[in-house]
Amino acid sequence: MTLIKSISGIRGTIGGQVGENLTPIDAVKFAAAYGTWLKQHREKENYRVVVGRDARISGKMIQNLVMNTLVGMGIHVIDVGLSTTPTVEVAVPMEHADGGIILTASHNPKQWNALKLLNEKGEFLDAVEGAKILDIAESNRMNFADVDSLGKITKNKAYIDLHIIEVLDLPLVTVKPIEEARFRVVVDGVNSTGGIAIPLLLERLGVDVIKLYCEPNGHFPHNPEPLKEHLTDLSAAVKKHKADFGIVVDPDVDRLAFMDENGEMFGEEYTLVACADYVLSRTPGNTVSNMSSTRALRDVTEKHGGTYEASAVGEVNVVKLMKKNKVVIGGEGNGGIIYPESHYGRDALVGIALFLSLLADKNISVSELRKTYPNYFMSKKKIELTPGLDVDGILKEMEDRYKNEQLTTIDGVKIDFPESWVHLRKSNTEPIIRIYTEAKSQEEADNLADKFIGEIGIIAKG
Repeated sequence: MTLIKSISGIRGTIGGQVGENLTPIDAVKFAAAYGTWLKQHREKENYRVVVGRDARISGKMIQNLVMNTLVGMGIHVIDVGLSTTPTVEVAVPMEHADGGIILTASHNPKQWNALKLLNEKGEFLDAVEGAKILDIAESNRMNFADVDSLGKITKNKAYIDLHIIEVLDLPLVTVKPIEEARFRVVVDGVNSTGGIAIPLLLERLGVDVIKLYCEPNGHFPHNPEPLKEHLTDLSAAVKKHKADFGIVVDPDVDRLAFMDENGEMFGEEYTLVACADYVLSRTPGNTVSNMSSTRALRDVTEKHGGTYEASAVGEVNVVKLMKKNKVVIGGEGNGGIIYPESHYGRDALVGIALFLSLLADKNISVSELRKTYPNYFMSKKKIELTPGLDVDGILKEMEDRYKNEQLTTIDGVKIDFPESWVHLRKSNTEPIIRIYTEAKSQEEADNLADKFIGEIGIIAKG
């Protein structure tokens, strides 16, 4: 049980001690700190904040605490209710709001929740602004409104529909060819808000939708991280219904993975690769993903005559480099599609629409599409942090050990070998060290990860 404060927001488990978990007191404190920062940041008379949530069990409680804290600061709230992270991101500029808060712990299990904080563009705060909010929270420098200056809450449940309209209006989303292809798709909505938004989008595109776990009650039927080992039910449903493919999203719908017609994973890493292949074929340009993402994006980008660059992990870091390099598409290898033509945020709805456009254009099966891309295999492992473990010291030791290899140290330590790579870093969202590797076979990737886990263990023992 823990409370994690990072550029990814304020994240913790429900219940327990104040300051150690995401208790009601902590939710109020950090909402008030955000409201204080907003007033310092924007300096105007009236303030508006969009607030939405995923379907997790604690969501309604946390949302009410957050909204009424903002009301107590004299800030007006647009309550979009059950929503998706990208929907809230799209809603902020549509509402001409000053910011947004999404109540979601993304792929974390049901006992977790979080406050994800947005600026007036509907984009995540950078590390500098995030640090200001943490400082305000720790110092208790919050000032509340008097009784005549309290904010108001306005409900607006239209934004999932408005978001879908925005996606369908994108020039590269080919609505008519998708309708004519008459796809059949199984959707695993993990009993969260993807179960609302994804079927609605697909139905608008003429897709025959088979719903699996699309009841937004917050009782996740499996671990909500969209990885192969959690998706046996989706695999069975795709085969049973003879579907063209399967779709799975995480609880807040910013991560997207596909399953082919045989019930096999397309590969979460290849969601971005496929969408980028389609976008680059229509609008040549450059791409960005983070350092823990597959080399296949680099290969596909160069095939289309563009250049690829990797950022530090974290959506805000990816977006910053995307803007600097003026890229046409980017994102993260965890199934996060960021398409600037829409907005600068990971968006599964955009990813699905681009993927369907690609499939309709190529007129091939999902398994055949996968064979057209370079074949890399990734291993994603982790080490639980124990008290007293000197993570920075371990990473420095790794840097010294491999100083003769191609090293990148902007985010942990990444070591690029000719045929493989390994990335070691502290997680922003969990108390763990992540060990990501990629190689030409699954066995090589797993062996490389195990080798480094062993080395870390030896260093930790001193």
